Amino acid sequence: MANLELRNLVKRFGDVTVVSELNLSVSPGEFVVLLGESGCGKSTTLRMVAGLEDVTQGQIIIGGKDVTQAHPMARDIAMVFQNYALYPHMDVAQNLSFALRLAGRPQAEIGAKVASAARILNIEHLLERKPKELSGGQRQRVAIGRAIVREPQVFLFDEPLSNLDAKLRGHMRAELALLHQRLGKTTLYVTHDQVEAMTLASRIVIFDKGRIQQVGTPSEVFNHPANLFVAGFIGTPTMNFFEARLQSLDGQAVLRTQDFDVPAPAWLLTQALSADSRLTLGIRPQMLLPTNDMGRLRMKVEVVEYLGTESQVVGRLDAGQRVCAVLQGDAKDRLHQGLNLTVEPMALHVFDATTGLSLKPGQPSFPNTTGDKS
Repeated sequence: MANLELRNLVKRFGDVTVVSELNLSVSPGEFVVLLGESGCGKSTTLRMVAGLEDVTQGQIIIGGKDVTQAHPMARDIAMVFQNYALYPHMDVAQNLSFALRLAGRPQAEIGAKVASAARILNIEHLLERKPKELSGGQRQRVAIGRAIVREPQVFLFDEPLSNLDAKLRGHMRAELALLHQRLGKTTLYVTHDQVEAMTLASRIVIFDKGRIQQVGTPSEVFNHPANLFVAGFIGTPTMNFFEARLQSLDGQAVLRTQDFDVPAPAWLLTQALSADSRLTLGIRPQMLLPTNDMGRLRMKVEVVEYLGTESQVVGRLDAGQRVCAVLQGDAKDRLHQGLNLTVEPMALHVFDATTGLSLKPGQPSFPNTTGDKS
């Protein structure tokens, strides 16, 4: 195992900067996921670590050694690609052993490592097959096995599950988690899939436009988003946002929107805010609860998506703003009906509407590019 450090990393293509002043520290044995939308710079970052893209500025440190200018083969990393990158004319055993044979390793060592990787990944019965004879999941296992046999210091994964169907993705996520528990290797994993990030990561690094927006555990980025971008990006369905002002109503501090008032959480009152402060109120759909009383929000239900154990209910408030709530069970009888909803003040997220920063005390700095886990 080795640590991985990215120091002031910059990548430009001509006049376009795709990665900007990126700093990240990955501890030995940690599983860190780079998460973001297509084009945000996460795959470019991974390719720079792998040596497949030149670094415009900054340093890449692996195991205490500066490898910024090192050849990919000299970095002691192994990469698993989205398209598997298997040699079609070789059988599974030959694909697994290719890097070892290229390095001139003894045949006995090669045979032992191939057998061990095949056993770990349960592909022993596939060793004599060609890639075209394998399913997508089997090909991905072979690609992972090819990385395992090299026994690198760092594993790199570039959206390895994106070509698999939903059921197989779920199965492979579990397999990858078990594999990491077993091998304990330092891992950098790129995906745009929130479920992969939340279920696999020790920490998640959220990207937007070539910059890190927040670094934290899955729980931290979901429950304590650093800014509006993270709050809107993490979570399904996405968080509801409302323009709001902090005001006093009958002696009580409330957050007032054009549709409803909600008591201000106690922590917000410790902030130096005026009544004219422009705020953005965030409420996760799971935190909007149905009530038989006149709720703080009243919506006209337009769409009900029944998902088995829960329903996603979408509608509009009186002033026309769209809102989403998640209700338990089948809520199809709510379609085209009025629905009263309430929310606990402590479940609210409040952001400065100008800077986009969370106002909740103890939030990480923006952007959090240090990778500090404290």
